[in-house]
Amino acid sequence: MSHPPRPLHFAAFVMNTTGHIIQGTWRRPTARQTDFNRLHHWVDLARTLERGTFDAIFFADVVGLYAPYRGDERKYFEAGLQVPSNDPSVLASAIAYATEHLGIAFTASILQEHPFNFARRISTLDHASDGRIAWNIVTNYLPNASRNFGLEGLTKHDERYAWADEYVDVTYKLWEGSWEEDALRQDRKAGIHADYDKVHRINHEGPRYKVEGPHLVSPSPQRTPLLFQAGASEAGRTFAAKNAEAVFIQAPNIDAAARDTADIRTRAVAYGRRADDLKFFQGLYVVPASSEAEAQRTAAELDEWIDYDAQLSHMSGAVGIDFGFEDLDTPVGELKTEGVQSIVGWINDLVTDRAPTLRDVAHYTATNSRIVGTPEQIADRLAQWQAAGVDGINLVNAEIPGTYEEFVDHVIPVLRERGLAQREYRPGTLRQKLFGGGDRLPDRHPAARYRGAFAAQPVGR
Repeated sequence: MSHPPRPLHFAAFVMNTTGHIIQGTWRRPTARQTDFNRLHHWVDLARTLERGTFDAIFFADVVGLYAPYRGDERKYFEAGLQVPSNDPSVLASAIAYATEHLGIAFTASILQEHPFNFARRISTLDHASDGRIAWNIVTNYLPNASRNFGLEGLTKHDERYAWADEYVDVTYKLWEGSWEEDALRQDRKAGIHADYDKVHRINHEGPRYKVEGPHLVSPSPQRTPLLFQAGASEAGRTFAAKNAEAVFIQAPNIDAAARDTADIRTRAVAYGRRADDLKFFQGLYVVPASSEAEAQRTAAELDEWIDYDAQLSHMSGAVGIDFGFEDLDTPVGELKTEGVQSIVGWINDLVTDRAPTLRDVAHYTATNSRIVGTPEQIADRLAQWQAAGVDGINLVNAEIPGTYEEFVDHVIPVLRERGLAQREYRPGTLRQKLFGGGDRLPDRHPAARYRGAFAAQPVGR
């Protein structure tokens, strides 16, 4: 017996900068990424997304420059590749004011702010948005970012996740345990604004942080924001299995998506959670048109704008290997750098008729997760991703607002007809919209253990 299709979830994958994932397309006459400094740019996009019943706008972020390319960072500045880059969280309240349902997810590293102040800011935004805030939890992989915050260099990989474990632990204590549910009374007749005995210090003491508390913000609609995470490493998968509600993946193909989603769900169950406590968002980019031939022509025209040198610099800077002194037509297999082996395996799976080159690496970083075709063909392909365990799509753009306007106007109607996109929003917070189980984290999430845990530590003691 066949079951009716479930609606996919959709988020717009953006960054408060000009060059995010697909480099060079900001030069197209119709592109408006260069307006990223203007608030109206983001508010108008948010309204377009809400018209298309997108679940969220998802802001990536970095707090440092990528590793040198050709010996320095010149290429990043000349290409507008994630520099200049503005703080996405500052946009959240404006977007919340301009929309009614759209979730607002932004990336924030454990490196960039003390957890006490971060928890306060998140709670404030969750109040201001009526519970539509999500936090994409990241560590940091950029040495320049580490030095920007006073460290000598990049913290070792697994140590970064131990740091993240403590960071989220502090925020969970503040969000879930500091204020009891009915502590904020606002009783005009009795003259009692908050019940003193129901607000508690957390007295956290750990390897990195010592936080007395209490949390300065009363419980927001979600208390803890919806939690995104995108770690692909062993430590990252474990962290996601324990903490994440939404996991952003960039699987190179459908088989890899099926493998990765099953793996992390299995780990989550081992930590006492349910497999369906996690929703997976695959990063994809689509080029729709009324015919397949027209879509292919549009994709080919877009390819002419891609700055392949910038694409390579992005990957080079992210993995910390300077490919900038190599010719783009250098076969990848001839590179002697030890750290390039994972790239060799990935590109060999994609280019099978000849020796792949660095130009291929640059090309496929921009096009491998692309679906080109009619709205019906795109819907067919998205259904295949869903069958592999993907719950949603984090939609990458070649240009703003065009990529999202085309998707909303031409692809969303077909998806709605097939039951693959919601026609209207479910009421409630972002967590309620996505999961339907209420505004707060379920009791099986690790943050829930702090509910009522500090009752013996009122603020007066």
